[in-house]
Amino acid sequence: QVQLVESGGGSVQAGGSLRLSCAASGSIARVNAMGWYRQAPGKQRELVARIISGGSTNYTDAVKGRFTISRDNAKNTVYLGMNSLKPEDTAIYYCNADLTVLRSWPPTPTRSDYWGQGTQVTVSS
Repeated sequence: QVQLVESGGGSVQAGGSLRLSCAASGSIARVNAMGWYRQAPGKQRELVARIISGGSTNYTDAVKGRFTISRDNAKNTVYLGMNSLKPEDTAIYYCNADLTVLRSWPPTPTRSDYWGQGTQVTVSS
């Protein structure tokens, strides 16, 4: 079992910044990759960023150059730094733990994945 708890969401104006945190606990050794997804109203949940166990990162084109995924292994915490926020970034952001074999970008969530409860990010124009 892996437990994920997100925090750091909030409301900002366009151009502002936020940093989301995801604290992981449980069977951390089984996790191959951590990611951040988001789901906007009326939209499908989409993968925003991923960091694999070796430290490599991936980003969806919409956030490249603005978002940064990072981790603190000592704290079992993954972060998503978000700069130059846009209204279209408004969504609930979910932390994801991927326990499947490492796959090429972009991976597809499986039933083995673990999810946090989500944290709301609202960006006003």
